[in-house]
Amino acid sequence: MDSSLVNWGALDALIIDFAKSENLIEDSSPSSSPSLTSSSLSSSSYHSRLIICQIRRSLEAGNIDAAIDLLRAHAPFVLEDHRFLFRLQKQKFIELLRKGTTEDRGFAIDFLRKSLAPCALNAYPEAYEEFKHVLLAFIYDEGDQTSPVANEWAEKRRYEIAGLMSSVLRAHLHAYKPILSMTLRYLISIHKGFCFQQGILSPISNLTERLLLEERDPPAIPQESSYDAQPFDEVDIQALAHAVELTRQGAIDSLRFAKGDLFQAFQNEICRMSLDAAMLDELVREYCIYRGIVQSGMQTLSERLKVNSPESGCCSSRDCSLDVDYSSSKRSNTETSATTDLSSMQGTDFELRYASDPANNLEDCSTSGSHQSENSRLLRNRSHRAGERSKRKRWRGRHDELGLISHNHFNRCGKQEVSTAMEVASTTISKGVENVNGEEKYEIVLGMKELTSRGMAAEVVEEINALDPNFFAQNPVLLFQLKQVEFLKLVGLGDHSGALRVACSHLGPLAASDPNLLKPLKETLLSLLRPNEDALVTGLPLHALATSLQVAFGKRLGIEEPQLMRIMRATLHTHSEWFKLQMCKDRFESLLRIDSLKENNTPVLTSLPTSKSNTDSCTLGSSQVTISSTTRISDDGGSPNQASSRDVICDENAILKVMVSQLCYLMHDQ
Repeated sequence: MDSSLVNWGALDALIIDFAKSENLIEDSSPSSSPSLTSSSLSSSSYHSRLIICQIRRSLEAGNIDAAIDLLRAHAPFVLEDHRFLFRLQKQKFIELLRKGTTEDRGFAIDFLRKSLAPCALNAYPEAYEEFKHVLLAFIYDEGDQTSPVANEWAEKRRYEIAGLMSSVLRAHLHAYKPILSMTLRYLISIHKGFCFQQGILSPISNLTERLLLEERDPPAIPQESSYDAQPFDEVDIQALAHAVELTRQGAIDSLRFAKGDLFQAFQNEICRMSLDAAMLDELVREYCIYRGIVQSGMQTLSERLKVNSPESGCCSSRDCSLDVDYSSSKRSNTETSATTDLSSMQGTDFELRYASDPANNLEDCSTSGSHQSENSRLLRNRSHRAGERSKRKRWRGRHDELGLISHNHFNRCGKQEVSTAMEVASTTISKGVENVNGEEKYEIVLGMKELTSRGMAAEVVEEINALDPNFFAQNPVLLFQLKQVEFLKLVGLGDHSGALRVACSHLGPLAASDPNLLKPLKETLLSLLRPNEDALVTGLPLHALATSLQVAFGKRLGIEEPQLMRIMRATLHTHSEWFKLQMCKDRFESLLRIDSLKENNTPVLTSLPTSKSNTDSCTLGSSQVTISSTTRISDDGGSPNQASSRDVICDENAILKVMVSQLCYLMHDQ
């Protein structure tokens, strides 16, 4: 399956927003503490999610009184609705009988007379029939699976009412999941549907099956007064139904509950999907370490996260991996937005897909020296890397200071392992760094990424050649791109002589070995005609090149790319393909920032063709950059015809020889 171009800068913004809004990271300054002091705690949305999670946990545990107390304190409107109150009280009646003692049976009878029966009269038309039916629980025991009230005794009832309360509370309190969480739910859902309909085997099925679960929370129930609402636009109904896999009536009911607000209805429905929160946290942590957003904490990098296949309706391993701190509600009720403005991200980070096959007759450009010189080069940028490391956040993770969160979801079901990129492989590690520990390898790769993003191409080539003299022999396109950066940087500084030396020593020989580089070479040389420093600096997709280099060189050191990068490439590709088949635009892509993740407005340094073998999910690089085909005018002046590949190569080689000879002549004159 092909993969899609991804704006990694936009994903970084979503990741940081998610980590902040879920209180997963903290400042790395010594004054900060692991306690709940993050600014995200003052967010009313964050606090509401905590309360919803604790209400859900109480209901799943059968502690109905605790859930009602929380609802009375934080969401009294739920108890004022007799439909919800009746369901809660009916479940409380069952839980009293479940205890099995004579005393609790007496409490159940008393509760039946004073609370459940009166509420049944005013809840909804079917409530009284349900009330009479549940009385059979006095006669039939919990263990009788053939009884007419077996469903009432079943523990899945707890999860159903817990899911219903969560749906209602999320909608009323606007306590939606962070954008990243909703985006992943949506993209993976489309990915699964697309692969199923097209009969395609998903390359990331081992991840998506565990991350997005089959269970969904029950839908929120529209108020009776809303049934007289005006008819909704059929376009909205169909858009919602297809986006979240609802029936037409289900989409209408969802719009009724949202009072006609399509985007609120969509968020209500997308948050009903069950996502394994523990697995998502680990994927985000892995990505943050790889991208240099948080400190590595290598003492835990060799460990594997144990992820379970949760039971049906299991909140613990799905969406409620949250910690509750009631005192946070007393500190501040002011909402502080943790969302990072995607439009403010400078240098959006697209990967450039590059060919990985070694070019024939490639001139050896390595400058490997002695072991001592390699160590000196490794130490040269250590102070810079230490400075960058100090700017990173600490990964706080989810804590349970009050003991309210159960950790049973790590051993409840059959354990599965999530292999992460943080485990440095022992194979394919370059000999130049074979004695460097795992954390230092991460720092080396991040250092190369940082130098590249700053335009220090010559330093990057020198450092990599010292560490791995064979790297650029196997990645000539990356070397070409780095030398392009060096060339354009020298042109921008007015050093034409230095730029021409780079062209003659590196760009020319590389292009001579690979005809696909001829066109970008000519485009690069044209910059001599318009040496504008500002235009050159802003025109370099340095962040894209930095990410491509990070992925390739990281693999050479045995560092696999994060699983989340694989997920985003595959799901964004199937999202594009799905809406091509639908022949329409996604109504919700802006809401979920999918358009920003696909946004390709970064100026392309060079247009490089790639073979099909370099476009799959395993390719070192990521996003394919295409070029227009070369055409020629026929000798008789007729219509343009596609030139044969041999003619094109011959013509291009002739042009290249002339250009290089002219450049060398100019250089000698200077």
